[in-house]
Amino acid sequence: MKVAVIGAGTVGTAVAVLLRQAGHRLVGVSGRAETQDRAARYLPGVPVREPADAAAAAELVVIGMPDDAIEPRVAELATAGALTPGAWVLHLSGSLGLDALRATVGVGAQRLALHPLQTFPDVGAALEGLPGCWIAVTADDAEGARVGARLVEDLHGVPFDLADELRPLYHAAAVFASNSLVTVSAIAESLFEDSGVPDPGAAMAPLQRATLDHVEQLGPARALTGPAIRGDAGTVRRNLEALERHAPELVPVYVALARSTLQLAERSGRASPASRGAVEDVLARWT
Repeated sequence: MKVAVIGAGTVGTAVAVLLRQAGHRLVGVSGRAETQDRAARYLPGVPVREPADAAAAAELVVIGMPDDAIEPRVAELATAGALTPGAWVLHLSGSLGLDALRATVGVGAQRLALHPLQTFPDVGAALEGLPGCWIAVTADDAEGARVGARLVEDLHGVPFDLADELRPLYHAAAVFASNSLVTVSAIAESLFEDSGVPDPGAAMAPLQRATLDHVEQLGPARALTGPAIRGDAGTVRRNLEALERHAPELVPVYVALARSTLQLAERSGRASPASRGAVEDVLARWT
């Protein structure tokens, strides 16, 4: 297919590279000032064009823009006559559904939403991370699902169907799995540093790698360890006392996560009522 990428940032550029390698023809990309440099490096020979010009020449229009910009941009392209009947328009947002592409319906274009379940700090990482990652496909009908699955295969990903109305919930899960993990890692690194641990990032890396390996191999419930699941109320109390002295703003975070840990332990049958009650009594004093 002839492909245009509107918003050739980190993910959009990587998608363009992989689709080109799969035999699709890139007719143009658009984006902010940095797009010129990215195109020159990763997409030599592909013209950087105005969004409407690029879209009008394409059979597949990939929207790689920030979430809040997707619907207005698609509406602009539709109004400008840049979306041709029968063309496919897809966005790469995880939290938005097909409604963000509603302007395509009135001009006879077809809509898709794809989202790679992966984190991409830069184009190089995206080119490495897209192959092999799971990619959510949301479509209006069976034909769209087939087209989406073929595109995912061209990206060397693993396609799976995702219901339109569940995309925000799915994306919330992705935030917990990735963004929250980074934030909690930053908290841990800071506390290790305050505790006098030399090179905290390097020190905690083996622990985190082993934890993620255990989650993958055993599942979260069986991989769970620590004082809350053991019913070690004294350790939980000492943790909270230390946080109150050194980082009081983290006390509510610790309490909330400890309660979620207890719920996971209870659901998996790994915490007795007595041990859970002892920890709950400690947590209750800090709310």
